[in-house]
Amino acid sequence: MKAYLGVTDEKWYRFLAARPTINEVNFWRPSSTQPFKVLTEGEPFFFKSKYPHNRVVGGGFYSGFVRLRISEAWELFGEGNGADSLDSMRRAVGQYRQAPLGPYDDPEIGCVLVRDTVFFPADLPGNAPPEFAPSIVQGKGYDLSQETFGGYFDVLIGRLLGTAVEIDLSEPWHRPGPAFGDPRLAPRRLGQQSFKAVVLGAYNRRCAITGDKIRPVLQAAHIRPLTEGGEHRLDNGLLLRSDVHTLYDQGYLGVDPKHRLLVSRRLRADFGNGEQFYARAGELIGVPQRQQDRPYREFLEWHLDEVFKAV
Repeated sequence: MKAYLGVTDEKWYRFLAARPTINEVNFWRPSSTQPFKVLTEGEPFFFKSKYPHNRVVGGGFYSGFVRLRISEAWELFGEGNGADSLDSMRRAVGQYRQAPLGPYDDPEIGCVLVRDTVFFPADLPGNAPPEFAPSIVQGKGYDLSQETFGGYFDVLIGRLLGTAVEIDLSEPWHRPGPAFGDPRLAPRRLGQQSFKAVVLGAYNRRCAITGDKIRPVLQAAHIRPLTEGGEHRLDNGLLLRSDVHTLYDQGYLGVDPKHRLLVSRRLRADFGNGEQFYARAGELIGVPQRQQDRPYREFLEWHLDEVFKAV
């Protein structure tokens, strides 16, 4: 297991600490040039205040990284961006960039997404871990299998989970025990808004089936819905135009395990049209660049068995 300590702005964490109902946040960076690759989904991400305060003030579980325009980040996360309005967020980004944003500027920022966030009481010990130099500006990753760090992070993870736990930090996630099955430690699971954000980014803002890139009508669809045992996971998602999303959810469209579009005969029988979809039947849909982010075979097969109108 790995963990990361991100250096946080005092105003950002105090704003969020005062709003305990917000449990999914955007630990944004003013520039989108460098992706965040230290953690995988579900690993712990902690917030550390700057010197001289220099304390671990809270944390959560990593949900992914995506580049978003400021307006998109606000649309998805709102006050979870650590600001009370879009204007306030824009001013903060401009201050970090040392150049105020123009009235129509909407640049991309780097969004490190964290779910199930908890901010620690001020009276709890929270000193920075070993080897965290004052010169570190953004943050530092830790391999928790190293004995030097294990005891320190065992305490912090217990604070995130709300109970003392026995965790094998040499393993990717955890072993059976008090924390076994805890959804906060589930690999690949994302927060609700993070799911929308990372699906948008992974599909390059294009409908997987039609290729449309009109942002307001694009939606993150679940292959296997949450009500049927699905999860907020990137490989359980498709970016679809809103009407295509409806047709997929109702079983008029499907995707086979080789990522080819299937179109039900019921679409023509029930509505007397749908030619644009029949013309695409059998074609490969658009999928994310990374293999592990593409629709998972098991989820696609579930949709074909349980939802798709085969006859």
